[in-house]
Amino acid sequence: MSVLAQETRGRTTPLAWLLVLGIVLAALNLRTGVTSVGTLLDQLSAGLGMSSVGTGLLTTLPVLAFASVGAVTPSLARRLGEHRLLLLALVTLGAGLLIRSLAGSATVFLLSSAVALSGGAVGNVLIPTLIKRHFPARTGIMTTVYTTALAAGTMLAAAATVPIERASGDWHIALGVWAALAAVAAIPWLALLRSEPERDTGSRDASIRGLLKSRLAWMIAIYFGTQSMIAYIMFGWLATILTDSGYSTSQAGLMLGVFTALNIPVSVAVPMIASRFRDQRPVVVGLVAFYVVGFLGLWFAPGSTAMVWVVFVAVGMGSFPLALMMLALRTRTPESTAALSAFGQSAGYLISGAGPLLVGVLRETTGGWAVPYTMIFVVLAAQLLTGLYAGRNRFLEDERMAG
Repeated sequence: MSVLAQETRGRTTPLAWLLVLGIVLAALNLRTGVTSVGTLLDQLSAGLGMSSVGTGLLTTLPVLAFASVGAVTPSLARRLGEHRLLLLALVTLGAGLLIRSLAGSATVFLLSSAVALSGGAVGNVLIPTLIKRHFPARTGIMTTVYTTALAAGTMLAAAATVPIERASGDWHIALGVWAALAAVAAIPWLALLRSEPERDTGSRDASIRGLLKSRLAWMIAIYFGTQSMIAYIMFGWLATILTDSGYSTSQAGLMLGVFTALNIPVSVAVPMIASRFRDQRPVVVGLVAFYVVGFLGLWFAPGSTAMVWVVFVAVGMGSFPLALMMLALRTRTPESTAALSAFGQSAGYLISGAGPLLVGVLRETTGGWAVPYTMIFVVLAAQLLTGLYAGRNRFLEDERMAG
């Protein structure tokens, strides 16, 4: 039963607040395993003797984990229970982060990273499901809380890992800190084990396989994939775009930091705006428009104005919280949300993973940015078309009944 069903006259129960705290702490951890590593790649390669193949695998692991483990999360939740599974995911995440912080070989580091990212992948799918189950009337505000905490955790790990490494003089300590944060996040879910929701093990809504024939599910998956692809391209290549425009590496790094930090206010604003409407198509169009202006500016405007266009692209990145909102807004039941979350994110991350690699190949082959930017605009066209379908006020269950 939804904890909000226990509310009376607008007064929220302690259980509801405990769930909010649990979701916030879990969300803070879902990307620390990814962004804490990117800033230390040189030290890790030298310290572990990691080859370029190993480094490439390390940067690909998040996509592989999010796609594969995310797909089996609904079936695991039906067997174990949602609260138990999220607790297990956080313990797995923390254990993986701790083991890799102690690793002395590239193999152990890669394997423990895969373990940690698997825990994060489960959380990616489960949290939208928990929001739908426990806060069905407040999906918008809870998605705002979730995506803001996710963005904050992403930025915190990216920004704080290097200062911790410099202060301690040891990258092992800098990475081990994030295992402690995962341990803290597990505490509320220990208390929430008593309030485990009843499991609907026979629900037809919970079948991911049944979504393979769903047009709505595919539109949401492609929308999710295109926005993730743009995000991965920007995080991977923005600094290079800026240095190619005449900025120093330190200036490019600062602008990348600003770009990352802007994800927090955008993550607050977009769900709050989108939840005011039953139809999210105007928001889809608006975000794509910001992307278009931003990328046209980066492509054609003088390099000295790059910061303006970076801000436009950062606002366009609001398509990520919007895509997460759609997982709950386009379904009627938590079971359907779980299936759509798993399907949309798994397929979406598989789609997105090729983006940075394609940009690199196209830039190296053509010797410039014209073809990569053209590819980005093709991706944006796909994002617009799929978003216009997915943003319309409709439900996955109704599509199945019509079929």
